[in-house]
Amino acid sequence: MGVRGRDVDEGVILLLGGRSEIGLEIAERLAPGRAVILAARRSGDLAEPRRRVEAAGATAVHAIEFDADDLASHQPLLEKVTAEYGRIGVAVLAFGVLGDQAVAERDPEAAVAVLRTDFVAQVNVLTVLANTLRGQGGGQLVVFSSVAGFRVRRANYVYGSAKAGLDGFASGLADALHGSGVHLLLVRSGFVIGKMTEGMSPAPFPATPGQVADAVVTGLRRRARVTWAPGVMRLLYFVSRFVPQAVWRRLPR
Repeated sequence: MGVRGRDVDEGVILLLGGRSEIGLEIAERLAPGRAVILAARRSGDLAEPRRRVEAAGATAVHAIEFDADDLASHQPLLEKVTAEYGRIGVAVLAFGVLGDQAVAERDPEAAVAVLRTDFVAQVNVLTVLANTLRGQGGGQLVVFSSVAGFRVRRANYVYGSAKAGLDGFASGLADALHGSGVHLLLVRSGFVIGKMTEGMSPAPFPATPGQVADAVVTGLRRRARVTWAPGVMRLLYFVSRFVPQAVWRRLPR
């Protein structure tokens, strides 16, 4: 078992966030000839995502219950996945919340809730997954950072700080996994047009879930450390460090 040329690692595709638009686009691209596991809350209500992935060519699609905020459940859940479905080829962490910045500024519980889902829960499940994949001798992880975490802005600093922390943790974990046979792909994306951002004014250079998924699959096959979606985000990341703070704090989400 292992790498098939320039394909992704062999094994099941685990999508943590089974309703995620980006996650499902990735699952559809990786599905042919593989089993796919959709993990989400209310897992009995995943009929449409299951149909999509089955139509893409998956050999089997399983729906399992996953509550990202229930940290104690992560270890037994992943043990169950490997026991029942076998080796994990690719695990995609596609869960998260945007939160309400205005509410989070007034209510510390709301701020902490965003950080719990978008940072703490990600760190917890990534640590369990890294140990699991090390133990099986290989596998791939997909972690989503964001333009919001490049340089945190006043307009969405709660969400942005979670993404900044996750970016740093994933970067360090990728170094820790070097030489282990486990590959971590960090995806630094810009504004993505979809259900999660519905009603918001798109930021410059928006991407669709399909475009992000294409970049992810290419990054997995190339064993890239970081992929940018769209590619212009790499330039914006560099430029953002030099924008004066007086200008930066007035930028919108």
